[in-house]
Order: sequence, then structure tokens, then C-alpha cells
Amino acid sequence: MTLPDTLSPRAPDPCLSGIIKLAILAVGGQGGGVLTGWIEDVARAQGYAAQATSVAGVSQRTGATVYYVEMAPHRPGEPVPVFSLMPAPGDVDIMITAEMMEAGRAIIRGFVTPDRTTLITSTHRALAVSEKMVPGDGIASSEEVMAAAEVAARRVIAADFDALAVRNGSVISASLLGALAGAAVLPFPREAFEAAIRAGGKGTEASLKAFAAAFEVAANPEAPAAPAASGKPEARVQGPARLVAEWDRLAARVAALPAPVAALALPGLRKVVDFQDLRYGAEYLDRLTTVLALDDACHGWALSREAAKYIANAMAYDDIIRVADLKTRARRFDRIRSEMGVKEASILHLTEFFHPRAAEIVGMFPARLGAKVEADPKWMARLTRWFDKGRRLRTDSLPAFVTLHILGGMKGWRRRTLRHAQEQAHLARWLETALAEVPRNYALAVELIRCRRLIKGYSDTHARGQSKFDQVLAATARIAAREDAADWCRRLREAALQDEEGKALDGAIRTIDSFA
Repeated sequence: MTLPDTLSPRAPDPCLSGIIKLAILAVGGQGGGVLTGWIEDVARAQGYAAQATSVAGVSQRTGATVYYVEMAPHRPGEPVPVFSLMPAPGDVDIMITAEMMEAGRAIIRGFVTPDRTTLITSTHRALAVSEKMVPGDGIASSEEVMAAAEVAARRVIAADFDALAVRNGSVISASLLGALAGAAVLPFPREAFEAAIRAGGKGTEASLKAFAAAFEVAANPEAPAAPAASGKPEARVQGPARLVAEWDRLAARVAALPAPVAALALPGLRKVVDFQDLRYGAEYLDRLTTVLALDDACHGWALSREAAKYIANAMAYDDIIRVADLKTRARRFDRIRSEMGVKEASILHLTEFFHPRAAEIVGMFPARLGAKVEADPKWMARLTRWFDKGRRLRTDSLPAFVTLHILGGMKGWRRRTLRHAQEQAHLARWLETALAEVPRNYALAVELIRCRRLIKGYSDTHARGQSKFDQVLAATARIAAREDAADWCRRLREAALQDEEGKALDGAIRTIDSFA
């Protein structure tokens, strides 16, 4: 039976004969349900019988929701085909994934096959809980997924459809629909897809813009990519003339550094000045100059480049003052409102969770007094009893906001605190240890500088990181005379980053115990 032209506006893909089977993998907030509804509406408007089902994942990022659509040509009065409720491995014509790792999961589950499946995927990442839990870099490789997709799929259409949607003021569901239409894998005209969007009645114009942009990307995959929009020129530092002049002097010191070092030193300078003040920024450059005096171009300034990054991180540690300051900045509230899609007329309630330990409280004391209290078990037990409990503060309310704002404004007090004295002493010992290795083992010195990445965060996170850092440096000191000391230092650091409990690090240290 030949369908009339109204039902076959374009020549269908020969692989899509009979029932067309389309699956979508999306996580919470990506509009998978909206996208499924649009596709179902398009099919029915074009004279097809269609059925859509979905099975929710376990949670926001530990399991995607699987949406499944089956469709087939259908004339009024004819029996409706019996459709399946879920996709089966090796039996999917079109797979749409709203994030790169979801494409990988679809391939692993057998939904993508080289004989029939067109894979349409966004290349952006929404990190899974398992990736975020890793102390180091736990992000899975998108390149490996793309390489697998090129082998597993009959055809691949991949682009950052999330960024494309955001640039057009919409969400990824609209751009994925545009990619589906542009790929021409369904026998429906572009106008049918646009009509489905218009029928929705909400955010129509923005959705149509995102649809059109993605349609062009999918329809012209070989077209050269549009040049990236040039970033805005770096904003000129503003403020009192005296302070601006001092900043300019510090920036001039950075400009005089070797180019590879300056590229990291300027962001480092901004970070420490934002953390404390301009005098603190000068101290940062003084420390970096000390490192630079021991370095040379023959090594590509590797030591100084790493030092420019990690000295800034060490100087801009997370304490109560820093956390309170960041939580009360206007741009943070603007970012949250933007990410949550809060309209001007809507009210945003924002609750912050705090769990200060006795160590954080004592860290705010004057250095001498804090050291005495910290050494007294009875006082530490009292402080734990008084303060070591979870607190929820509503920063959309005046009392909580003012409390945090006052805490965040105590930068002038920070230099007198026990925490600052401890951080400065620890930083000095770390640099002294690393720089002492430069004359005999430059590579080891670089690896010791890189070990600073183990320390991050505050409270328990900071304590665990610092404990691992100290263990790595102690173990490295035992084998520092070996030719492969730099490699062992790297192995120890990577082991420390593998798990929160430090089991991998314990194993690496036992290995060193066997031959040290």
C-alpha cells in the first residue's frame, strides 16, 4: 500500500520500515518528558499511530529516565498496531541522549547498533554522583564514549545542544527536537515539528530559536563550526585610586614574569587578593619569585607554573570567613535565581546548611589563645558539645543574611587567627620541602608542588585532605634518594585521590614499606 503524499513528505529511511522505534535517555530537569510529548504529537499529526512510555531512573543522577516512542503509519478505521512498552537491545532505530555519558550507557545496554541506530547526543556533561564523589578527577572520558559511538552507531549526530539551547534562552529539549528534525530520520517535515512546539504555548519563541539552531547543526554536520564568540575584554579593576594604583603595580610584576608563568600567576593573584587584600597579593608574588629564582627555561618553567597555581590555592584556604563571604555575594544569588529559573515576581527561599566543628570555632580565636584551647581536651569537648551540630540558616531572611555578611567581612581579623597561623606554617613547610629537592631532583620538586591539590574544602574534607597530604610527603621523603622518586610521589598522590577513605594510599605506602 502506497501512502498519499500528505503522509510521506520525504523519502523515509529504508531502515525505518514498518514501526519506527525511538528511545530517549534524559535525567531530571532536561525536559525528556516534554521532548517525548512533542515527538508523539508530531507523529499523530502526520497520520501515524504512536505510543509513548517512560520508566524513571533511581534518582537525579544515578539513573536516567528512559522514554520510549513507537510509531507507525495508520489510517482511520484500520487496526492500531500493537506497540512495545520498552526498547529492546538491538531493536532501536533512533536513540536520543541528553548528555554524553547517557550515550555511553545506551551503547553499553545494546540500544545502539551499527546496522540501524542513528544516535543523536549532546556532548555536554552533567556529572554523575559517582564522578563527584572521587576526591580527585573522577570525570569519565567523553572522548572514549565518542569513539565507541562512532563504531556502535549507524550514524552519529553530536553537538553541545545544551549550550546551544542556553544561548537561545531555552532548554535542551527544544534543541534535541531540532536535531531530530534536522537529521531527517523521521518522514515528517520541519513545519510539523515547529507546529508541535507552538501548540505547547509556553516559551514558544525561545524554543523555536533553539530548535532552528539545532536543526542547522544536524542538517549540515559537515559545515565548519561557527567561530567561538570572543570573550569580553577583561574588566578594568575599579575602586579608590590608591588601591587601583597598587593593583596595577602588582599586575605589572606579573607581566614581567616569563609568559608561561604569568598565564597562571595573574589568576592566582586575583584569587588571593579577592581572598584577603592587596598586601596578601604582594606576599603571593614574593613567594612565587622565590620559586622562580630556582627555576629556568630549560625545564619549561614547570616548577614555577605549578607553584603559581598551588601557592594561590594554599593561600586562599577555606575558613568560616571565606565561606560566609561567598554565600552572601550578590552574584551568587543572581546565579542561583538564573539556574532555578526564578522569575522577578517569584520569591526564592534559600537555606544554607552549616556543620561547624570545634576546630573551626577555635580556628577563629587569636592564635595564642586558640593554640591553648586546642591543646586542652576539656575545652575542645565543651566546644564540640556547644557547636558541633547541623544548622540550617535561611539566607533569604534578614537575621541569617546579616550574620553571615558580618562574618564574611572579618577579613581584617583573619591574619590574627589560629587558623591563619596554622595555614601559613603548613604552606611554608610544604614549599621548603619541595624547593629543597630542586638541585638534585627537579622532577620530584615539581611533583611535591603538585601534591597540594590533595588539600581542599573545609571542615572534615579539609582535615582528610591534609592528612593524606602529610602521609604522601612523609612516604616520599623515605624514597627521595631513589632515581624514580618523582614517579613514586606521583603514584602516591594519585592513590590518595582514588577514594575518600584512603585505602588505595594505604596500599601504596605498604608497597614502599616493602622496599624502603
